[in-house]
Amino acid sequence: MRTNFRNRFFCMLLAAMALMSFNSALAENWPCFRGPTRQGISHEKDIPIEWSQTSGILWKTPIPGESWSSPVVFDDRVFVTTATDGGASFRLLCLDRLTGTVLWDKQVHRQNPGHRQKFNSYASSTPVTDGQNIYVLAFDGTLAAVSNEGSIIWTHQEFEYYSEHGLAVSPILYRDLLIVPFDGSSSGPDKRLGWQKSWDKGLILAVDKKTGKVQWKGRRGLSRIAHVTPQVLSENGRDQLISSAGNVVQGFDLKTGRRIWTAANSGEGVVPSIVIGEGLIFTTSGFGDSAIRTIRTGGKGDVTKTHIAWESAEDVSKIPSMLYAKPFLFLVTETGVAKCLRASTGEEIWRERLGGKYWASPIWADGRIYFLSEKGKTTVIADGGEFKVLAENELKEKCFASPAVSQKHIFIRSENNIYCIGRGS
Repeated sequence: MRTNFRNRFFCMLLAAMALMSFNSALAENWPCFRGPTRQGISHEKDIPIEWSQTSGILWKTPIPGESWSSPVVFDDRVFVTTATDGGASFRLLCLDRLTGTVLWDKQVHRQNPGHRQKFNSYASSTPVTDGQNIYVLAFDGTLAAVSNEGSIIWTHQEFEYYSEHGLAVSPILYRDLLIVPFDGSSSGPDKRLGWQKSWDKGLILAVDKKTGKVQWKGRRGLSRIAHVTPQVLSENGRDQLISSAGNVVQGFDLKTGRRIWTAANSGEGVVPSIVIGEGLIFTTSGFGDSAIRTIRTGGKGDVTKTHIAWESAEDVSKIPSMLYAKPFLFLVTETGVAKCLRASTGEEIWRERLGGKYWASPIWADGRIYFLSEKGKTTVIADGGEFKVLAENELKEKCFASPAVSQKHIFIRSENNIYCIGRGS
């Protein structure tokens, strides 16, 4: 009898542990710009599709200062940067995910709020976290690591970054490396250098996430200004950094920073991040000569003439990143034109006008796509080859930052607040 009881108890314990593990697997962190895959994809279910200023909001927390960085979420904490004191005080805030309570608000760096375009801010780079520390990039190019308790672990200030646009790229983590491209322009007499004229100063910096010490620098050759968050391509058992700037899309060795291949991609001021799928790299070329350009993986050297799969100059997104959800590629332009393309060929499946202006990158969750407008309206459509609006949700606040999804909730950062959308947990 005791043996049977022990066996039943042991089986119940195993079942409970399996259920806890299953529920934990469903709960997904959003640790960096565009989430765990850096492609705007959430694998969670039961994500809300309807809300308003008066319903569906779990909590709303004011955030001081001005900033367009996106929130990141890890376990029960939400992290977001901002800049106060006219942009001079670069800060990192930690919020309780369940209540929105500000747990700490830390000045990470005192920066010079220098030249930027009016649509940018002094804290536009989204932080990245590994659950132990949070890594941030300030307006002047300073990198810093901050503990979960708000203590500054290290800072890296190798050079003062300048760009005609200001700074907007976000760093990524790869194993023990913190990686960030610096694709700025000249602060000297000829302001067109690096912006409208190519130069050889663009680089990718990789530092040890534990110490902030430089591990390698990837050199672009001739390129122009950009703000593109890079991506990691995993293919045939090897990982490769995919990064683009004005005039170029390139692949780099993640161990050494050696440039493996490059493709010409005429344009400057490139903002949308890299998207990968089906052995293809989806990019845009920014301003001046705007195009969507799709490159086949596996190349070496100059692959411009050999690896361009398809390109299109119609309705090119210059600010929001594109979204790949097999077999389609979705995008929204700054002027509110949404499109669905067949990812493998570029064939247009549908084209619709959402209305309004768009800066935030769309996200995919539970078979639905979310487009967030500048005025805080989120249009939710069904994923697929037919344009079908499921909901339109108004916050009526200015929104430039891209949403985050975690623990069945959507986190939206507006001009003055962070909203947590969903039911209590």
